[in-house]
Amino acid sequence: MHGLWLRKPMNQYVDTEVKEVIKSNEEPVLSKKGEVLAKEELEFHEKLSFRQNYDMPFKEEIEVFEEPVLKQDGDILVKEEIRVHVKNIHQRTHIGEKTLQCKKCDKAFSDKRNLIRHQRRYSREKQYQCNQCDMTFLQNSDLIKHQRTHTGEKPYQCKQCDKSFSQNSSLIKHRRTHTGEKPYQCKQCDKFFSQKGNLIKHQMTHTGEKPYQCNYCDKVFTQNGSLIKHQMTHTGEKPYQCKQCDKVFSEKANLIRHQITHTREKPYQCNQCVKSFSRNSGLILHQRTHTGEKPYQCNQCDKVFTFKNNLIIHQRTHTGEKPYQCNQCDMAFSNKSNMIRHQSMVCIDPV
Repeated sequence: MHGLWLRKPMNQYVDTEVKEVIKSNEEPVLSKKGEVLAKEELEFHEKLSFRQNYDMPFKEEIEVFEEPVLKQDGDILVKEEIRVHVKNIHQRTHIGEKTLQCKKCDKAFSDKRNLIRHQRRYSREKQYQCNQCDMTFLQNSDLIKHQRTHTGEKPYQCKQCDKSFSQNSSLIKHRRTHTGEKPYQCKQCDKFFSQKGNLIKHQMTHTGEKPYQCNYCDKVFTQNGSLIKHQMTHTGEKPYQCKQCDKVFSEKANLIRHQITHTREKPYQCNQCVKSFSRNSGLILHQRTHTGEKPYQCNQCDKVFTFKNNLIIHQRTHTGEKPYQCNQCDMAFSNKSNMIRHQSMVCIDPV
């Protein structure tokens, strides 16, 4: 008796029924009983999982077909030939053979299902529809990702903290807050970014492009998000409300910052010392004390600074600007700390 051989006992393989369609017969075939079997109907059921190394000895036998089948031209396709045919189809995934080519481009595929999936991109056929809204998708995997927006499922969890995410790509981006990885580099300067979107935003500082204009005034912005935030100053809209108190905010970032006052959570920890921070921006600023990075340079002299605020204060030594005035005398100061020091030592409020 001929059949398919397996390298391991059956109970070690996935105990599910696998449907495999014989793909090479372009015309229908006849069984011995005279029944016409179309290409998609010539299938067999088996509990089988292949492994990559076909040189290992096969130990267990599985019957596939009880009788030969006839092609319409009279050629007999016996079960041994079917066994070899199916095995050859699977082996294409290992040896890289790609015999199925797209008629609209040069791409080739080893599996017909992958070819069909690729061709849908041309036809824009969207056959996977969400059962909770009207959205449709090209691929089932995209539908599954979308449905998590309805269910709230977050299967991807960070191993370094308790945060979880609905998509693996979001988890990968989040991990960079722990590792400090910045894979995206600006080609016009030496700055690196952890996310591609931040690189694109930064590149506009070189081009000066500001495509987003306010509907209420003449201000223009490099980012649509900045425009939306700005327009809220005109409308007074504050769509983000704290669930633990009645405070509302115009920006989501401000809401998140406020919520930390309830939880006192500090999820961003320095990987070089024990300090932790409630915001990622605070961690980034702190890490410069370890690296010695000074990214802010004065455009009127050679001095460089770790923090932007220090650069602003320094530039006032060039401009002579003194925006902080003592309310007890006429003295003015270039930075607030000097004014406070003056008030505590010279202009002390009378008791």
